[in-house]
Amino acid sequence: MKRIVVLISGSGTNMQAIVEACKTHRIAGEVVAVISNKAGVGGLGKAQAVGIETAVLSHKNFATREAYDAELLKLIDGYQPDLVVLAGFMRILTPEFTRHYHGRMLNIHPSLLPKYKGINTHQRALDAGDTEHGVSVHFVTEELDGGPVILQATVPIFPEDTASDLQQRVHTQEHAIYPLVVNWFCTDRLRLTADGAELDGELLGAAGYAAE
Repeated sequence: MKRIVVLISGSGTNMQAIVEACKTHRIAGEVVAVISNKAGVGGLGKAQAVGIETAVLSHKNFATREAYDAELLKLIDGYQPDLVVLAGFMRILTPEFTRHYHGRMLNIHPSLLPKYKGINTHQRALDAGDTEHGVSVHFVTEELDGGPVILQATVPIFPEDTASDLQQRVHTQEHAIYPLVVNWFCTDRLRLTADGAELDGELLGAAGYAAE
């Protein structure tokens, strides 16, 4: 059973999906801690309600990003994780931090990477006139939202859609694919190599598993 630490900044819906998958044995692992950079967010309550240890480390108490990440690293490592999962953790991470967890940190991003790195992805897809949008799970590297993609899910964009409509449609796919990828890691099927992400020993393409 792999030990998983989840980092959040908000409602924690992806964290909750992963916790539920662990409890129903769809992930061969256990969420041992949930850490937030913001106090009082909904995700902390969700974790506490099912008996998961939580911690808050506010970035506002640190003068630099480097100082914050150094303290966050020590906090995470105190739980001895095999895997660190970013689930709506709204922080740009320093190179030192990402290198420390190289090959054992995952993120989910609400776009079909490499499109729309960063924030406001749903509105950007609408503004561009796209007919499809989606979500990507990827390994975290020093490049923002630039690590090797593992799995993507696509959703349609309809003419009358708002950013909120699109967000809800994407969330449904997020909650399906993130636990799946976490389990691939926990069952030693997934790993990061010098060439990219590998699943069952096969190098994945730029768009991840099952991409055309």
